[in-house]
Amino acid sequence: MKTLDDIDVKDKRVLVRCDFNVPIEDGIIQDDTRIIEALSTIRELLRQGASVILMSHLGRPKGVRVEELSLKPVAMRLSELLPMDVKFSPDAIGPEVLQMSKNLKPGDVLLLENLRFYPEEKENVPEFAHSLAELADVFVQDAFGTVHRRHASMVGVPEILPCAAGRLLQKEIEFLSKGLEPEHPFVVCLGGAKLETKIPIIENMLDKADIILIGGGMAYTLLKANGKSIGKSLLDENNLPIAENILKKAESTSVDLDLPTDHTVTDNINNPSKVEKIDSSDLPFDLIGVDIGLGTRQRYIQKILGAKTIVINGPMGVFENNEFAEGTRCILRAIVDATRKGASSIAGGGDTVSAIKNLGFNNEDFTHISTGGGASLKFLEGKELPGIEVLGRA
Repeated sequence: MKTLDDIDVKDKRVLVRCDFNVPIEDGIIQDDTRIIEALSTIRELLRQGASVILMSHLGRPKGVRVEELSLKPVAMRLSELLPMDVKFSPDAIGPEVLQMSKNLKPGDVLLLENLRFYPEEKENVPEFAHSLAELADVFVQDAFGTVHRRHASMVGVPEILPCAAGRLLQKEIEFLSKGLEPEHPFVVCLGGAKLETKIPIIENMLDKADIILIGGGMAYTLLKANGKSIGKSLLDENNLPIAENILKKAESTSVDLDLPTDHTVTDNINNPSKVEKIDSSDLPFDLIGVDIGLGTRQRYIQKILGAKTIVINGPMGVFENNEFAEGTRCILRAIVDATRKGASSIAGGGDTVSAIKNLGFNNEDFTHISTGGGASLKFLEGKELPGIEVLGRA
């Protein structure tokens, strides 16, 4: 796979697929992290004498133009961050856009309108990919967050133009690869609500990790499979047989698959009138598990502090409510402490990133925080990602 080190972009138009899928309310960007992460690639291309054409999706407009999902606020924010006048195209393809691309001079930046205003993007229609490719001489893939999608801008364009990986994509691959070929002891912390989305990671990590620490709503299906009473806690009944198989496989390997042994529970997640600490693996029939308990936290912390590589994907509880956030806060703090002592720490998943931000931690506290939710999950599952795979074939 080629990177920016392997291509000559001087006096060329470079089409960069970015991930500017950022939260916007009333035209105001609420979190510009993904925009900031893209700057290293953009600035390097500009320094090398290229004109840069940026493209991205935003939200799920379902193939129609939705004004609230326009990328115009992103163009304005890029103008502030670079800082320079970033041109904005009201369309992604068409004669007007093509002319705008041809008028670009070295050092110019143009942002195209939301790719998903066109149904052809998600359908990977060849003609749409060709229309995008016509705008430029070289393609750079820097949208790690969507490399698991077979969309026209992800896999169609790099089959037409000379292509390379941008710096953000290169960094994501480099750091996430440490979760597949880690330095040991290797600890994996998995949380979040749904077991279903984490099953492939657990199965893949059973062959790689030394310790897997389980928390969040997904823990209760595994506890149920282990014969525990889980009260009214979240249960993924359809995947209960798979949970049983995971526990059996873990027993047959050397991996330490650790489940919560005490809990914070409540009668109602959204409007609690009762919050209790339960010093047992079994929960009362009428209560809901919402966080790992003190004993579990202390045990997990000790295992994290002994690690050389740590991957976390998902919170340990309902961290959005401060009463249920202490488990997630303690685990994140332990990972930060381990990182300061020399461990490599990799955080991925949208809820994980939200927890890091909302609970007072910084990006710099971790070795790497992935910008890709679904993509980081697929990567850690050991799956091939179409947007990366196509670069290797080019």
